[in-house]
Amino acid sequence: MASIGKLEVDVEVKSNPEKFWNSIRDSDKLFPKAFPELYKSIEVLEGDGKDVGSVRLVKFAEGIPLITMSKEKVDVVDEAKKTVGYSVVEGDILTFYKSFKAQLAVEPKDEGSLVKWSCEFEKAKDDAPDPEIIFKAFAVKTFQDLDAYLLKA
Repeated sequence: MASIGKLEVDVEVKSNPEKFWNSIRDSDKLFPKAFPELYKSIEVLEGDGKDVGSVRLVKFAEGIPLITMSKEKVDVVDEAKKTVGYSVVEGDILTFYKSFKAQLAVEPKDEGSLVKWSCEFEKAKDDAPDPEIIFKAFAVKTFQDLDAYLLKA
């Protein structure tokens, strides 16, 4: 039987929480422009890309291992808590996992912010790669690169 699991990643950044959160919320416009080595495009297919029920198609840059695209549906948004949750509804991820849900939160920290990203997943097969291999380094790099980009802006 395939396993169910959870992965959590915390990344400290220097950017203030409001600025970092707003950048996450505008990722469909910002990420492909700021990080073309990671994101080819992020297209809003339904809704505004931010509200619950919105659907976005994320196409990853060539060279990202195992995953070329992901269609994500926004499940939860809490502007006050700077939290967003989404489910993967289509794409390469679902060849490895029966279900994949992620959540991101931006919390104030002494100087800067703490970005918390987590995912819950059910492997499609026992030999499916662990999400830590695919997503942890990618999430950390995205948040660190976004922080560096915002500090220069």
